[in-house]
Amino acid sequence: MNIPILCPLKMLQRSALLAVSMAMSLAAQAQNVIESVSGALQGGVEVVRIELSQPLPNAPAGFAIQSPARIALDFPGFTNGLGRSTVEINQGNLKSVSVAQAGERSRVVLNLKTATTYKTQTDGKTLLVFLDPVANAVPAVVSAPVFAENRNRDTLPLKDLDFRRGPDNSGKVVVALANNQVGVDIRQQGQTLVVEFMKSILPEGLRRRLDVSDFGTPIQSVTTFQVGDRVRMVIEPTGAWEHSAYQSDSQFVVEVRPQKVDAAKLTQGTGFTGEKLSLNFQNIEVRALLQVIADFTNFNIITSDSVTGSVTLRLKDVPWDQAFQIIMEAKSLGMRKTGNVLLIAPKDELDAKTKKDLEAAAAIQNLEPMKTQSFQMNYAKAADIAGQINGTGGTSGGSSSSSSSGGSRILSTRGSVMAEPRTNQIFVTDIAIKLEQVQALIAKLDIAVRQVVIEARIVEASDTFGRSLGVRLGGADLRAVKGGDGGYQLSGNNRIGFGTSYGNVVGTSGAGGTVDTSGNFVNLPAIGVGGNSPATVAISIFNATANRFLNLEISALEADGKGKIVSSPRVVTADQTKALIEQGTELPYQVATSSGATSIAFKKANLKLEVTPQITPEGNIVLDLDVNKDSPGVLTSAGYAIDTKHIKTQVLVENGGTVVIGGIFTLDESDSETRVPVLGDIPYLGNLFKSRSKSTTKKEMLVFITPKMISDRSVAR
Repeated sequence: MNIPILCPLKMLQRSALLAVSMAMSLAAQAQNVIESVSGALQGGVEVVRIELSQPLPNAPAGFAIQSPARIALDFPGFTNGLGRSTVEINQGNLKSVSVAQAGERSRVVLNLKTATTYKTQTDGKTLLVFLDPVANAVPAVVSAPVFAENRNRDTLPLKDLDFRRGPDNSGKVVVALANNQVGVDIRQQGQTLVVEFMKSILPEGLRRRLDVSDFGTPIQSVTTFQVGDRVRMVIEPTGAWEHSAYQSDSQFVVEVRPQKVDAAKLTQGTGFTGEKLSLNFQNIEVRALLQVIADFTNFNIITSDSVTGSVTLRLKDVPWDQAFQIIMEAKSLGMRKTGNVLLIAPKDELDAKTKKDLEAAAAIQNLEPMKTQSFQMNYAKAADIAGQINGTGGTSGGSSSSSSSGGSRILSTRGSVMAEPRTNQIFVTDIAIKLEQVQALIAKLDIAVRQVVIEARIVEASDTFGRSLGVRLGGADLRAVKGGDGGYQLSGNNRIGFGTSYGNVVGTSGAGGTVDTSGNFVNLPAIGVGGNSPATVAISIFNATANRFLNLEISALEADGKGKIVSSPRVVTADQTKALIEQGTELPYQVATSSGATSIAFKKANLKLEVTPQITPEGNIVLDLDVNKDSPGVLTSAGYAIDTKHIKTQVLVENGGTVVIGGIFTLDESDSETRVPVLGDIPYLGNLFKSRSKSTTKKEMLVFITPKMISDRSVAR
């Protein structure tokens, strides 16, 4: 009689499978975890409490769906730590709460009996969701956009439907709604996304099928059609994908992104995301334990003969990928993953095998036949590209071999490169795989460099004001003068005369001699301002009988001036290439030579703009600026002095924007008074014994910079 005997390994496997308990949720990270979800009734208002391991920095984004009645809240960076995906509540309007994790975020969905609005409030590590009563639900004021319920009885047409390609190969379907109150229902049916717009009409021009497979996104087609009083949109993605939807005012966007797959990881996502299991073994062989995990995960595991030893462990509700890593680290094992096949061996053995494979590949390269390929340079110089390929970084043409190889050389030890400057070509001789790398490098280096036009405006403004007032007072004795009786008669022998100065009021000579008009006992005339002489007026009073006369001269001047100088240098240069433009005068001056003689040298007084632009990935421009505004100054015995205005800085400016990079403001004020002691202090009459002058000079300089990229590769007008 044959009695079946079970293999000890099979019996061990069955015993281990009985100890495995599967969890219904994904793994939770230690830092950002949704710990619990519960419902309660507070003051007649339904409240959903979501306990988190870390406080939320902002209220979570969410949206509401009318049919079926749901409220969804997104928690970026949080994972499900409930141990299950559904929490049954059945209280009031709330039926249950579902928690689903996709990639690096989790979504909490409140399954309602009747559609309503909501409000959120954070309290430390707790998020409170207040459900409005169904009878008097009003639109909730939340920080995130909400897919609103349509409260219009009449159907409204959709305005537009568009498709765009987003970053990371994502596809965006953009719908322009009639207003922000259009109700939207989005759901996944199999491998398609179905979006319905309530109480909406699809215009005839939008009833079409968009084939967007050529855009390189997961979305292959978008079909939109009318179904009763609603518009239905069917989005057909392909491959592994995930989606999100959001609304901004009257614009609704559905974004479908490809799932990022790391072939070297056992499970996708951040951290450990495998299903939970429990293991409790005493002194179990490592090979048998790996077989248990293989049966649980459906992975094909190949174990090296070098894997030996036993392990004792007790793990409860641990993600299987974390348990697998613990076992591997405890026994110093390594892993290679190819598809769903895992090769398990000691780390030293895997490293030795990797080293052997690399040495074999290098040996094959040394035996592989060489090929020569030419590359035509369109924008760069052949010698520059040849130097970068060869690792020398030089710019000289000619042949280069392995003897001049540098640290960044991408050619093999047998490869060589030659630059031909006349035709601007390079010739590379190497194995096929290296030629492909050279071709990929040239495709990135031999491109048109973007150009920038930089315009500077140097504005100099001046405002000057000057005022001067003075007097001269004097007298003379006419007893020695014969004849001459100028002026106008007042009464008797009294006369009065007027003129530009008292020197010519009564005349400087008469029949018997010369009149002395220099007898000034007060000589405080006004001073000139701005190189102009002051105006004067004089009055002379004399008595012919007494042979005495008195002269009074008043001089005054007021000057007011405004000036503006605008200099605008402009230059065009390539990205990260220094440019210089200048205009001015070279002024001569004498210098002594070693022999003791003198010679003539020149110094520039120029308007100069020196700039090096750098275009950032965001489209802004970083400028290294050096701006000079020099002009000839006063003439000295050694030559002309140079008035300089100089600014050197680095600034970040948006494309086409204008920024003030610097400015100088000077104010020079002076107020002076000259007077005769004692007499000048007499009220009113003291003005005849003093001279006053006042001047104010304001100068200001501002430097404006405007950079602009030249997109059409032509110099801007």
